[in-house]
Amino acid sequence: MSRRGRRRASAPARNPSAQPVDAAAAAFVPDALSIAPRHLDVGGDVLATMAITGYPREVHAGWLAPLLTYPGRLDVAVHVDPIDPVTAASRLRRQLSRLESGRQVGDERGQLIDPQVEAATEDAYELSSRVARGEGKLFRLGLYLTVHAASENALADEVAAVRALAASLLLDAKPVSYRSLQGWVSTLPLGLDQVRMRRTFDTSALSAAFPFTSPDLPPADPTSLAPAGVLYGLNVASSGLVHWDRFGDIDNHNSIILGRSGAGKSYLVKLEALRSLYRGIEIHVVDPEDEYARLASAVGASYLHLGGDGVRINPFDLPIQTTPDGRRTAPRDALVRRSLFLHTAIAVLVGQLTAAERAALDVAITATYQAAGISSDPRSWGRPAPLLADLAATLAASQDPAAVTLGARLHPFTAGAFSGLFNGPTTGRGDGHLVVYSLRDLPDELKPIGTLLVLDAIWRRVSNPADRRPRLVVVDEAWLLMRERAGADFLFRMAKSSRKYWAGLTVATQDTADVLATDLGRAIVTNAATQILLRQAPQAIDEITQVFDLSQGERQFLLSADRGQGLLAAGAQRVAFQALASQVEHHLITTNPAELAADPQDDSFLDLAVPGDPADDDGQIYLDAA
Repeated sequence: MSRRGRRRASAPARNPSAQPVDAAAAAFVPDALSIAPRHLDVGGDVLATMAITGYPREVHAGWLAPLLTYPGRLDVAVHVDPIDPVTAASRLRRQLSRLESGRQVGDERGQLIDPQVEAATEDAYELSSRVARGEGKLFRLGLYLTVHAASENALADEVAAVRALAASLLLDAKPVSYRSLQGWVSTLPLGLDQVRMRRTFDTSALSAAFPFTSPDLPPADPTSLAPAGVLYGLNVASSGLVHWDRFGDIDNHNSIILGRSGAGKSYLVKLEALRSLYRGIEIHVVDPEDEYARLASAVGASYLHLGGDGVRINPFDLPIQTTPDGRRTAPRDALVRRSLFLHTAIAVLVGQLTAAERAALDVAITATYQAAGISSDPRSWGRPAPLLADLAATLAASQDPAAVTLGARLHPFTAGAFSGLFNGPTTGRGDGHLVVYSLRDLPDELKPIGTLLVLDAIWRRVSNPADRRPRLVVVDEAWLLMRERAGADFLFRMAKSSRKYWAGLTVATQDTADVLATDLGRAIVTNAATQILLRQAPQAIDEITQVFDLSQGERQFLLSADRGQGLLAAGAQRVAFQALASQVEHHLITTNPAELAADPQDDSFLDLAVPGDPADDDGQIYLDAA
């Protein structure tokens, strides 16, 4: 290439034996490529590449985020090569030798100490110590910036602006003169570094160079190699990424999402749940409005549609769990716990019980289990559990008038109009990476008991000490659940105790005023370390402002926020974000009636694979089938 000016790259001769370029690849091939000493003309797009040659001494998490949020078109490429420990140690020794010899020569000549050399020596000693102890490794990093513009004059202005931005970050950006083509190729998604202007980084500095965090939220541990957190969306102010880990080093794993109808609560909840599945987090969803069917079908979830034909839950099932290695385990007092729970379940079904009826019920529960061959011996707990109809028959056969009366009150739920939920063994196991309990089609008369049985199944799964793993319990449209006493008590207990079981409670509701007006609602808000506020109604903004101590700017933002925009608060840190979903994710989680009506029902291409997660066992009773 001549250095006196640009030349147009000639087209290669046609080779009849060459493979034809398909249409998809041809879309990325420029019509022409003109090369100049400091810029390229690629199909009418003028661009220039710069390499970072100087770096600050200390960096913080997400320190490259300002480059990614530059308002113009800027490509940022980071090339990383690991350095093996032997080579790293050798280079550090040579560097220390040079620095120390330079300082000694300066002392002998009576020269003043160079502050930069002194700082470099201290850094080299510290880095050498960390590498020797295995606390970090060394990497070679190359950072390149490609600026795009419509003309050469506009490119000069853009290059000056980018260099000024880099200088504000203490980065020295130099143009790759006479290597403009190699510089452009180095910033393409090809993994090729043809400029090779590198700088040595240690582990902590390198991890901080990846801007997968919001500067307004506490950063994750930069030395952690395990994936953590999920992407919520884009920072409204800076267009950076809002990435948050609910299972990180925070007070608890609970989250509450408040917003008016249509603000995007369910959309955000489903987006977080879908992305949490890829981390191996087990999720249980209480779905009062049947909005999770598409998502459950796509990821192969366990879907229990209560109120549907043949869907049953047996309240007599003992809390027996299957461990990942196939063994069956249960608490030592499993039978006692189930008997106590049945007292609550029967009271929810038929109403308040008298003292005589409670005494008769206690005797009948024990007799019903014994008739099924289940006793206090754990070896008998693997046998099929009795049904509600068996309990009613035991009560009816009793000589106690209170027992007979109670058996008659159970008739609608054993042989009457509401017997469909109880007239057989449980049809769904309620385990898997995602379990969805749909309550929409339950009759109003069965909503309380259905809610109680669902929440009991979730609590047994979460609190099982033989299967510890991170879990999320999602309660969408929580205002529907909080109308039931059993549901309200469950939310309160989960909010208080979920952290002990490595679980997080997600509560999403549009009835903001009612939640904040009750002691229970305030307790749920208080015990949520992650709080998300979406668009609010003017009638509720005053109370929201008082409870969450919003500034005037945050108040106005929540009143005027678009759909999907919200404020994520984690302690004293807050960030305004816009939820961001891919096309496939949007297809699974949207509830827009117009989109659902126009969308074909063929979801075969949406099958998603989610990883499993190993679990640990501890001292429990392991059961064999009896």
